[in-house]
Amino acid sequence: MFDIAIIGAGPAGASAALFAAKAGKKTVVIDSGKGMTKRARLENLYGIQEVSGPDLVDIGIQQFKKFGAAYIKDVVNNAQKNDAGFTITTEKNGVIEAKHLILATGLGLDLAEKLGVEMKAGTEPRIKTVLVADAEGKTNIDGVWAAGTCAGVSVHAVITAGDGAKVAINVISEMNGERYVDHDILQPK
Repeated sequence: MFDIAIIGAGPAGASAALFAAKAGKKTVVIDSGKGMTKRARLENLYGIQEVSGPDLVDIGIQQFKKFGAAYIKDVVNNAQKNDAGFTITTEKNGVIEAKHLILATGLGLDLAEKLGVEMKAGTEPRIKTVLVADAEGKTNIDGVWAAGTCAGVSVHAVITAGDGAKVAINVISEMNGERYVDHDILQPK
């Protein structure tokens, strides 16, 4: 059983996975490979001159895998809450179990709807509906968290990545029973 399953490997999902895996949580990311970042060209990411969406997604996957997160390219057909957490059913890889579930599904809300996550009207242009989540990323379903565009934050990659990190830190903090902080420090040469 995984500690945290993240659905979506765009900026929000990959960022959440990076923080979760660095914190030592057994993490899996399941992604269909069809996210909107795959169609983007970005010139507005802090610290990066320019990057294609596909390259950004690939770098994110490499980063979270470096820290031990598993990556499964597959479609999630369903997820059900159980006593231990969640049973996630995929199209090709069968069943995956996790204690916590982070939805970073961009525009895709079908899985959230199946889980009974509350929704509301979106405020971003072209984003009609988003999930209802509190400031920490918690939804109305215990153990289901939402990050990025599906949670109603601005569709910009830099913002969704930050939101994914924030949600992961909140999940980790809840699991640890104390506030989690992750700071990398430059070592002198």
